[in-house]
Amino acid sequence: MAYDEEGEAGRPEPPDGDDAAVQAQSQRRIRSAEQASASEEDEFRYHTGTIHADEAPDEIEFIDVHKSFGRNHVLRGLNMGLPAGKISMIIGPSGTGKSVCIKHIVGLLYPDEGDVIVQGHSVPSLRDADLFEMRKKFGVLFQDGALFGSLNLYDNVAFPLRQHTEKGEEEIAEVVNRRLREVGLADANEKMPNELSGGMRKRAGFARALVLEPDIVLFDEPDSGLDPVRTALLCELIKEVHAENGGCYVVITHDIMSARRVAEHISVLWKGRIVESGPAQDLFASENPFVRQFLSGQAAGPLGME
Repeated sequence: MAYDEEGEAGRPEPPDGDDAAVQAQSQRRIRSAEQASASEEDEFRYHTGTIHADEAPDEIEFIDVHKSFGRNHVLRGLNMGLPAGKISMIIGPSGTGKSVCIKHIVGLLYPDEGDVIVQGHSVPSLRDADLFEMRKKFGVLFQDGALFGSLNLYDNVAFPLRQHTEKGEEEIAEVVNRRLREVGLADANEKMPNELSGGMRKRAGFARALVLEPDIVLFDEPDSGLDPVRTALLCELIKEVHAENGGCYVVITHDIMSARRVAEHISVLWKGRIVESGPAQDLFASENPFVRQFLSGQAAGPLGME
């Protein structure tokens, strides 16, 4: 600090060159951090994170999960609970991380940060042997059914039983035929996957997902590629089978009509975070502009073509 002749404080002495450069760099960093914070606050302004109460405990829980692929930050602090015994839907725009969630649940991907809890167990913390055992509790229906092209329909559905159990062929036949009857494919045992329509492949994949009597069934966009009528029929089938077998069903979709038909619990995912979640009736009555736009399929609203 500089002083005048009478000892009173005057203006600060100008910093030398090195100090000035350091101060300028520090100020740039502060401005950059402030701009980044303001930008993130604006980006997530519709993400209230509101969680409407559900009477069922969470079967699956994501806790502050982050996941990146290179520079693409897909999950960005995801907090989400999926209740036991319900048909839950994770919905949101394409490319927002819905299918990445399924891969975390079954341990095909691990979070960069955060945790994924399934039935009270941290999936990333499980040993390989324990993870293998946990996966037996899952049934998964992939987008295209993911049938083995070299096996007929019966052998496709029987595959998990032969791979993971000690059941004899007679007992396997009883289970497989029961599941094929449930999905309306009782007379298609000998057909090869390339002889099945898209809807039939979906139903066959559903039957295969059920043969181990899983606690949790995961559906990765089951309505993808189906016409509206077959989508409606598949939704009814999901409801019927769930009513008979129970369990935690998790459906990944961006189809709003499917959500209206079968969802008991909805989580709206956007930009890697939950906008709002809870019982379906609460979400369809939401006042959140993004949730209202997406669940009504309107053009006007926060979601654009970007």
